[in-house]
Amino acid sequence: MSNLSPTSQPGFFRVYLEQVAETDLTAAFTNQSKKIKELFSSISEEQSTFAYAAGKWTLKEVLQHLVDAERIFTYRALCFARQETAVLPSFEENDYAAASNANGRTWEDLTTEFLTVRQSTLFLYKSFTPGMLASIGKASNNALSVNEIGFLIVGHFNHHLRIIKERYLIDIDT
Repeated sequence: MSNLSPTSQPGFFRVYLEQVAETDLTAAFTNQSKKIKELFSSISEEQSTFAYAAGKWTLKEVLQHLVDAERIFTYRALCFARQETAVLPSFEENDYAAASNANGRTWEDLTTEFLTVRQSTLFLYKSFTPGMLASIGKASNNALSVNEIGFLIVGHFNHHLRIIKERYLIDIDT
């Protein structure tokens, strides 16, 4: 996996890319694994139904969003690595959250699903050659490389980790 160059990305992608301290994607995924385990183990089933304000997502909905987004990002990475030329659509995160039934699931089930999806992400990224990582495609009318999508995955999680710490008042070491 190669290095990050976020300067050309639009603001909503740059926000996530700026959440990644590492310049090596393998290191970024590796370093994040401790944060993931610490986060999941620090939240009880009771806490997982908490939303910090009316109309905001519960922690279960945040985690389901992370699962959904990671699946979408890795689908995009796979498509671009395989030279897909179609522009892939965006997704409306609030619509996905509303239709997810996250609050009808257990925290343990959601965390197991996320860890499984993340393991799949790691297998996918390990399979990419340097040429595949450099492949560029379009999603939401923005050009992205497969490598940049990997950093988006890490940064997206870090973004939500920061929100969880600040707004859900979950005390974890990052």
